[in-house]
Amino acid sequence: MNKALSLAVAATLSCASLNSEAQTMIGKTTDVAAIANGDRMNAETLWAMGRIGGAAASPDGNTIVYQVGYYSVKQNKSHQMLYTISADGKKQCALTTTAASETDATWIDGGKRIAFLTGGQLWSMNADGTDRRQLTKSEIDIEGYIFSPDEKKVILIKSLPYHESIKKNPDDLPLASGRLVTDLNYRHWDHYVETIAHPFVADVTADGIDDGTDIIEGEPFECPMAPFGGTEQLAWSPDSKSIAYTCRKKTGVDYATSTDSDIYLYDVQTGKTKNLCKPAGYKPIPYNATKTMKTQRLNNQGTNLNMGYDTNPQFSPDGKYVAWQSMKNDGYESDRNRLCVYNLLTGEKTYVAEQFDSNVDAFCWAPNSRNLYFIGCWHACVNMYQTDLNGQVRQLTDDWMDFGSLQMLGNTGKILASRHSISQADELYIVTPGKDPKKTKVQQLTFENKAFYDQLEMGKVQERWVQTTDGKQMQVWVILPPHFDPNKKYPTLLFCEGGPQSPVSQFWSYRWNFQIMAAHDYIVIAPNRRGLPGYGSEWNEAVSGDWTGQCMDDYLSAIDDAANNLPYVDKDRLGCVGASFGGFSVYYLASHHDKRFKAFIAHDGAFNLESMYTDTEEAWFSNWEYDDAYWNKDMTDRARRTYENSPHKFVDKWDTPILCIHGEMDYRINANQGFGAFNAARLRGIPAELLIFPDENHWVLKPQNGVLWQRTFFGWLDKWLK
Repeated sequence: MNKALSLAVAATLSCASLNSEAQTMIGKTTDVAAIANGDRMNAETLWAMGRIGGAAASPDGNTIVYQVGYYSVKQNKSHQMLYTISADGKKQCALTTTAASETDATWIDGGKRIAFLTGGQLWSMNADGTDRRQLTKSEIDIEGYIFSPDEKKVILIKSLPYHESIKKNPDDLPLASGRLVTDLNYRHWDHYVETIAHPFVADVTADGIDDGTDIIEGEPFECPMAPFGGTEQLAWSPDSKSIAYTCRKKTGVDYATSTDSDIYLYDVQTGKTKNLCKPAGYKPIPYNATKTMKTQRLNNQGTNLNMGYDTNPQFSPDGKYVAWQSMKNDGYESDRNRLCVYNLLTGEKTYVAEQFDSNVDAFCWAPNSRNLYFIGCWHACVNMYQTDLNGQVRQLTDDWMDFGSLQMLGNTGKILASRHSISQADELYIVTPGKDPKKTKVQQLTFENKAFYDQLEMGKVQERWVQTTDGKQMQVWVILPPHFDPNKKYPTLLFCEGGPQSPVSQFWSYRWNFQIMAAHDYIVIAPNRRGLPGYGSEWNEAVSGDWTGQCMDDYLSAIDDAANNLPYVDKDRLGCVGASFGGFSVYYLASHHDKRFKAFIAHDGAFNLESMYTDTEEAWFSNWEYDDAYWNKDMTDRARRTYENSPHKFVDKWDTPILCIHGEMDYRINANQGFGAFNAARLRGIPAELLIFPDENHWVLKPQNGVLWQRTFFGWLDKWLK
């Protein structure tokens, strides 16, 4: 068992202990030094750490149940465990004692019992882990659930067969592997779309829980929405009579070219459904192949019609309002996420976080139903804020950290939150809101990976503000190696962010981890270039339609500032790395860097934008970013500039070694993009390698693949920069 887990189990001797099978599943390493390079982090260290997942506070706020994932590199799989911890942090108990994963824990029966998922079924147990009872016997695996406030009913999420875009094969050909595709949305993120999730409302009885009634029965739509939606996309009303749910009621081409999801209100007794985002009788404009993409996109805009993503509804405690996250524009998946409040009596919609010119990343209602707490990124940190129904926003925390989630801590008036930083993975915290950041109290509750941090030397994180080529100020993180010597010169990496509109905040990653880069004696330069949230809408939107303009100049401004003004940066040993849009950035900079860099690494990056336009499964993305299809003769100037500046058109200028990494199950940016870049490099005589993962998507999720990724990553950099 790893040392972090050993500490956790030692603190819970009064609870059940892990059996030998569970210990074998997790691994038996007891010394952090055995999986690290002295006091420096490496790939094995990252995969040995426990990863805190979902958490739920008991109704009285005295106890929290939470989930931790442990990974075995040897067995190449994970084990999900449940724990409870008292709100004062003094008592911790491991509830999971076998090698079977247990997930998605919530409190029921007034806090006396805990519901959870295991083996595709819903179970319950006492708060100390005893008296386990199976509540469902569904033939279809249950993927999520939400009990009604009165606990007489429960929403069960199940996946059903779906044949709108891929036709069902003949029954007499059971071994046929072919798929007959008839429309778009035939694959999404990393899977072929042959099932879709539906929510079922089931009765809770003394004998268990029945299969339930599909609340969108007969509708060829998904709820929750793929690829990342979960139970946060549905909510019960406080009186248990209604369900608010998120759904994009489109199929085929209409689905692939639109982000227009809505919030629906379902009456449990009558079965009637109302759209809270659109007026009665509203009919969307369908996809029209004869129109240019820009014209079509503009036709689908509306002043107050909630044409973009509307997701994650929550009822106010008094039941008078529903709040949700709302984007304005159809097709713009990185539009500013606003906080919309809907008055159920009047039908009025109000946006209550407009004073905060950045995204509302998550939120929860205060007990008084007049205030809401939310988290959002500003100046590369995700802090906590409060707003009221009149839109008066005030900041509650101001730290170099990122909050990841928040919920009320029972009825205590305090907030349970997860938080991380560049130097620490997620832990749970209790926040007592004050009138300003100085009066807000933030207490760390869990210390899942303390055993690791106590034995590892982390690199120092610094902040710089760099002047850009157009006279703006850009915030840049600088991460120094452990045991940093200012008199030495270090190889230095420019980190190119993905998204293209994801913040370079105080994030912790188990792949693109700045501390593991620093632990390999690299200085990391991580700029918040044009196109990232946290600096106002104008800065955030500047990348759309200008992928190779100011944002690329910003990258070069950041690395030039470091090379010219930081004496410990070796300007003769600079590397450039990035994934997704960051990978695209690497491919573009490879022909526009004027010999600044000695090595490049691109992971899952777009290389050929004309190919990318029809390769990606979510066509709304390329429609918005490129402005038009490449085949339209009357395409806009913005679209023409985009295609003319595609990286594949500048391969003749490549002159630097490059490593290409890609997952073949990445349907967002298809693997042919990585193949094309690698093939082009080798045909040009450029030193290049290709790391291809047949079983990974846009990320790398399997432990041994993760270790291989890190070893290949640093092997390539060391070869050319050391």
